[in-house]
Amino acid sequence: MPNYDFTKLQNGSDIRGVALEGVEGQTVNLTETAVERLSLGFLYWLSNMTDKKPSDLTIAIGHDPRLSGEAIAEAFTKAVSTKGAQILDAGLASTPAMFMSTVFPEYDCDGAVMITASHLPWNRNGLKFFSKNGGLEKGDITDIITFAESNSILNSMVPSAPKEVKSIPLLDTYSAHLRKLIIDGVGEGEKPLEGMKITVDAGNGAGGFYATKVLEPLGADVSTSQFLKPDGSFPNHAPNPEDKAAMKSICDKVKASNVDLGLIFDTDVDRSSAVDENGNEINRNAIVAMAAALIAIEHPGTTVVTDSITSNQLTVFLEECLGLKHLRFKRGYRNVINKSIQLNDSGVDSQLAIETSGHGAFKENYFLDDGAYLATKIVIKTAKLKKSATPISAILSSLQHPVEAEEIRFPITAEDFGPCGDKILAELENLFGSGQIKGANLVSPNYEGIRVDFNLPEFTGWFLLRKSLHDPIMPLNIESDTEGGCMEIRKVLKPLLAGYTELNTEAL
Repeated sequence: MPNYDFTKLQNGSDIRGVALEGVEGQTVNLTETAVERLSLGFLYWLSNMTDKKPSDLTIAIGHDPRLSGEAIAEAFTKAVSTKGAQILDAGLASTPAMFMSTVFPEYDCDGAVMITASHLPWNRNGLKFFSKNGGLEKGDITDIITFAESNSILNSMVPSAPKEVKSIPLLDTYSAHLRKLIIDGVGEGEKPLEGMKITVDAGNGAGGFYATKVLEPLGADVSTSQFLKPDGSFPNHAPNPEDKAAMKSICDKVKASNVDLGLIFDTDVDRSSAVDENGNEINRNAIVAMAAALIAIEHPGTTVVTDSITSNQLTVFLEECLGLKHLRFKRGYRNVINKSIQLNDSGVDSQLAIETSGHGAFKENYFLDDGAYLATKIVIKTAKLKKSATPISAILSSLQHPVEAEEIRFPITAEDFGPCGDKILAELENLFGSGQIKGANLVSPNYEGIRVDFNLPEFTGWFLLRKSLHDPIMPLNIESDTEGGCMEIRKVLKPLLAGYTELNTEAL
């Protein structure tokens, strides 16, 4: 009997792997067998979590437009059906919509799975699992892999007659949900967006529905939208708000089209960013600022949890302009979400957890990182401001930006890259904490890597050096409030990092 090892498919709280041949140096590891066994591992996990027999469970399944999506959905459905579980097939869907299949009463699913690899290249794919409690944690995925690798565990689930797979119009239901939020939020009848022009860029991912099923029925002119048609080869640009070419594409479109707002989604619509009426991107620090501004009046003083690479100017905007509190935590959308939930559990109000990548989760929305929900809140605010001829850019008029910003990624060549990265960070923390480096101040508290502020007559700025969440990489983020400051910070770091032969610092 073969031995199985699916550990390399774990990517934090997701499953991700190579699903299609065609890229040199990459071997398919998200095979049909892997999908079938992982689906049964999830079924076993869900059965134990809900205390229901597998044959009593209802699971929704959907996929983004990736070329391998339908085949993976078929393999998942085939395996789970052998244990009698009811499958609801949503077809093309978004990741947040799949979670909502556990919330909407007409479906009331025990669990859901979204077949997606977010913004990764066309040949990759993966599985993202949900229960009624939300997205699964890293430890849950580890357990599912353990179950999937065990013949005895999978065989312990009694076979049962397959139930007929039911197709469900989940995206229609989800779109109606979002339309109602806009109607209630704007308060202008059934066509609250009449007179508004909005450009949507779906990058040929799953987000095109937001233009055609949400905005257009409410009266918005979406005729300048682009790349709405799902195409798993992603022929125009990467469906990723963090991608520079993608952001330039929508910014250029907005500038040329005289619209009120631009919106851009990633492949599976759990992330979004925006573009103001002047064609300026509302991205990274600015999307965090925008999301926070949308809740500041209703929740004065609430704590906004962000990832670790946010700018000092963002902290000033959140705390001094909006009157909120800023907790700069760790990279990873589950990290910021879980920290926000932990704060609420401890009695500290935290209404928003958001990464600069565009993963934004509101407490009012199940702490679900939902790009369409964030877009909906921005649309509502834009529509309200339009009544007084105020543009959406006014919201962020007080947000300052660093003069320079850059990111460098250093490969770790040591085989045991985790402890190697820890050693480098510990030694640098001791050095910068000792006061030996002129004008450098170690930032504390700091929850990921080391962050150092520089305050010199010649330049001001900061750097953050950390370990990648999953890869043998140490990313270095640098920002400066002075032209040339990033280079000066690099000059400080270059001799310090050169001594680590297991760190490839050629890019510095």
